[in-house]
Amino acid sequence: MTNTTLDALKPGLHATVEIVVGTRDTAAHVGSGKIGVLATPILVTLLESAALQAVERYMPPGQQTVGTRLDISHTAATPVGMRVRARAELVKVDGRKLTFTLHAEDEGETIAGGTHERLIISVDRFDQRMQKKMERGSAKS
Repeated sequence: MTNTTLDALKPGLHATVEIVVGTRDTAAHVGSGKIGVLATPILVTLLESAALQAVERYMPPGQQTVGTRLDISHTAATPVGMRVRARAELVKVDGRKLTFTLHAEDEGETIAGGTHERLIISVDRFDQRMQKKMERGSAKS
């Protein structure tokens, strides 16, 4: 990790992503329930995307962040047709570990909150590890 990356990654960086809930975003569609409201897996994707967007532009070539921990409460349902905003704010930088607070709301209320951790990785090293894992896996078959 370069010093430039370390210098740019400071608490307070944030990003927001939005969607209008469609039928493909519902628990019934993704298999996480039988109700036609925003599915928790879709909400997780929105929250993680906001965290990624908050720091993505500060990653030098060859480095990326990956999610390693997620702790959320999904506290209110959102019907199809309603807009959802998911926000992530970087609150701590500890070497390669980045910690975010998360918040999501629909047009009527707060629907989720929590924390998320991401780790800065070397893409080349990560790809090499995945290749070795694939080789080990295919050798067992």
